[in-house]
Amino acid sequence: MSPTVSHPPPPAAFEVSGLVVRYGRLTAVQGVSLASAPGRITALLGPNGAGKSSLLRVLSTAARPDGGSVRIFGHDVREAPMAARTRLGLVFQERTLDKELSVERNLWFHARLFGMKRADARARIALMLELFGLTDRRRDPVEELSGGLSRRVEIARALLHRPGLIILDEPTNGLDPAARSAVWADLLRLRDELGVTVLYSTHYMDEAEYADDIVILQKGRVVRRGSAERLKSSLDSSRIVVSCADDDAAARQLRAAGFAPLLGAEGVSVHCADPETRIAEVVRALEVPGLTVSVRHPSMNDVYLAAAAGQDGPCEGRAGAREEVRAP
Repeated sequence: MSPTVSHPPPPAAFEVSGLVVRYGRLTAVQGVSLASAPGRITALLGPNGAGKSSLLRVLSTAARPDGGSVRIFGHDVREAPMAARTRLGLVFQERTLDKELSVERNLWFHARLFGMKRADARARIALMLELFGLTDRRRDPVEELSGGLSRRVEIARALLHRPGLIILDEPTNGLDPAARSAVWADLLRLRDELGVTVLYSTHYMDEAEYADDIVILQKGRVVRRGSAERLKSSLDSSRIVVSCADDDAAARQLRAAGFAPLLGAEGVSVHCADPETRIAEVVRALEVPGLTVSVRHPSMNDVYLAAAAGQDGPCEGRAGAREEVRAP
């Protein structure tokens, strides 16, 4: 019987431990620790000044940390920045393509920058053009492309040298909804088909839900982290919402039936863990004109607002209606 050979686990795609970033007297990132296994998508959320860009700058090797450590596939960004950089693909918020050059020439310039051999570069450029549906536009100047197509060229360029991790700062900023959707289809395909790890910052709550892991930053610290479902389920804000012509009467009737209704901007709400199972009880307890009853669950907007307020309980926010009942 041959002996069992144990192999060490692969290094994390990125690993941040106790990261500190300062600008003079200002501490932009305060002891942040987070990591991702290869082939996962991580979103960074937070208001302006939360530390997102500072964190991405260190991860991209554009800035040095003032404390803690950052590793890209095992390479310390302070001790081996070039080794870390070869495993990275970067897409900045600002457009960085040469507008006067063609799509193909922009990719060739990047290939030379990374010292790719000519035959390898030619094959990779052809593959990226095909992968992102740009083959027919390869000779077009970038200035003739739409914002969405330009962003696709930037993502193709970032992947040219076969990085394992792609970092994007506000990847869909300024794009129309159709272009945003196309960019996200590309990024999800990179994870699912090529196993590329994706780290991005965004201000769009709906875009955060594409991530396997969501990190919310406030004042340079991590205040929430987890999957979208885990973060939403951590809030006690699933509720039955009653709209009618007389909210006060509805609240009195619900209290008489043993509920604890709350009056608010959205009407009368009853918070409960599984509102779908209790909606019939609520309807039976009410005799008010113009009655509409809906079930709502926490959204990422609720999570974000709760994090901003430092709350763990119910918070105000517009969660999508899951079920609606109109009384006759």
